[in-house]
Amino acid sequence: MRAVILDIEGTTTPIAFVYETLFPYAQNRLRQYLERHDQSPECRAIGERLKRERAADVQADVDVPAWDETTAGARVESLDRYVRFLMQQDRKSPALKELQGRIWEEGYSRGELAADLFDDVAPALRRWRGEGVDAGIFSSGSVLAQKLLFRHSVVGDLTSLIRWYFDTSTGAKTDPSSYVRIASTVGAPPAEILFISDLVRELDPAREAGMRTALCIRPGNAAQPAGHEHPTIRSLDEVER
Repeated sequence: MRAVILDIEGTTTPIAFVYETLFPYAQNRLRQYLERHDQSPECRAIGERLKRERAADVQADVDVPAWDETTAGARVESLDRYVRFLMQQDRKSPALKELQGRIWEEGYSRGELAADLFDDVAPALRRWRGEGVDAGIFSSGSVLAQKLLFRHSVVGDLTSLIRWYFDTSTGAKTDPSSYVRIASTVGAPPAEILFISDLVRELDPAREAGMRTALCIRPGNAAQPAGHEHPTIRSLDEVER
């Protein structure tokens, strides 16, 4: 094994932290963030991406909130409505994920957020580093959000222990080609890379791409379909090279 690629939600981090802390934090501060940053180049770029995503929804006959850009206030209101619509759907929208990451960035910098990790995560990252095994992350959250989480964890900054960060710009987590791209970036045959996730629907395409896989069973994780062929672990301590 030359590399370990980790999911975040339900693998390194309790699902409860994501759904009960991170998501509500972004939702509660969304309007304020948009009002303060709407004219910034970064926020404008995110807004344009969201506008295009909404247009694609309209084309696909999806019932989406109205959009109005006649004034700056109307634009903010439109963005606010559409982003909340995406949040309710838990859509893996890259623009949404980047916006959430930027809101969380402010929360971490103010000390209002500290990322929760399972107790075995930091020791495992250090152990793998000592064994010459590099670690990476593949999550639907933006690369920014991933780095923030591991930089501001409850046990300190762990980013020096993580070599790669992959988000949906690499591809969908349910698409085998995404894992082929990850292997190419890692620079190792897929068979020498272990992907760990709490979801069989993500592990299946990783295995199809040739990777080793492990299903992570943690408190609060959803039950997975019976009959899968992935080894199961309850702690990263169980991962053997």
